[in-house]
Amino acid sequence: MADRTFENGFDLKKEMLRDSEELKEKLSTFIRQTARDLFRKDGIVIGVSGGVDSAVIAALSVEALGPERVYGLVLPEKESSPSSRELGIDLCNALRISYSEVPITPMLEAFNIYARKESLISELFPRFDPSSHTTSLSRPPMIAGEELLNIPSLHLLKNGKTIGTKRLSMQQFFTVLSLQNVKQRTRMIVEYMYAEKMNYAVCGTTNKTELLTGFFVKYGDGGVDLEPIANCYKSQVYKLAELLHVDQRIIARAPSPDTWSHYTSDEEVSLRIPYDILDQLLYADEHHIPPDIIERNTKLSKRQIESAYKHIHSLKNAARSIQASPPVYLG
Repeated sequence: MADRTFENGFDLKKEMLRDSEELKEKLSTFIRQTARDLFRKDGIVIGVSGGVDSAVIAALSVEALGPERVYGLVLPEKESSPSSRELGIDLCNALRISYSEVPITPMLEAFNIYARKESLISELFPRFDPSSHTTSLSRPPMIAGEELLNIPSLHLLKNGKTIGTKRLSMQQFFTVLSLQNVKQRTRMIVEYMYAEKMNYAVCGTTNKTELLTGFFVKYGDGGVDLEPIANCYKSQVYKLAELLHVDQRIIARAPSPDTWSHYTSDEEVSLRIPYDILDQLLYADEHHIPPDIIERNTKLSKRQIESAYKHIHSLKNAARSIQASPPVYLG
């Protein structure tokens, strides 16, 4: 990037979103060439979640291959939001792609996922009643005005209002995480069952922000045949959604893993930094943009930026272990 771009009026967001129209065309070409020419597949299977990433992938795939060669899978479970199912189905209809709805609740019940999680919750909240209470998870933000320990908290809610909060030990957090991640891995099993039957490729929906920070599940949403937007920051995905005329309800929807019975934010659980700020920090780090430009664009203090980068680099280090291929003994 030329030095002239680092003048006082340099706009990080504007720079990141430059050439979005050209990017859209290149991604469509990538999907077509990868699925058809490289893999020799007849089409694309997509897990349609009602979120912006899968919506953009579905729209790009339709541009690349035509609606008759794109298949959507709506994969609800009893703790996912009903709006996810509704938005997913509406998207498939709007794009004129065929789809199936495959509830994964029976599979998760067979794995005893809900019972195990409810048992852990009952230990923390003896009054917990799954028929009337919901739960969500959060972690302290990285760019708060004060230093906060990275301790996850479980929230108990009734009628949408928090009635109790308990901090989790690391063992409790890892246990909950292991149970939640089974949902993503179960969805991927279904996607490959359909893809192999149809001779289609499974298309991933992980964006660059998630890839760099390890915010995906190994052999879950990370276990796919191709990842078209893995080099696109979340901010770029939103811009692509606008260019592709994605339903405004999807664009306006807050990002969530959608695996908790009450709304749980991506930004509060794993990333701990709002996407808007995180993207700018990641982009600035990638392009070696000076600290004063970062401060001016993000409106963060020098101390907040240093703290955020420390967190980001720890996420990147952890992400490498799930991005890498398994070590193979060659002796």
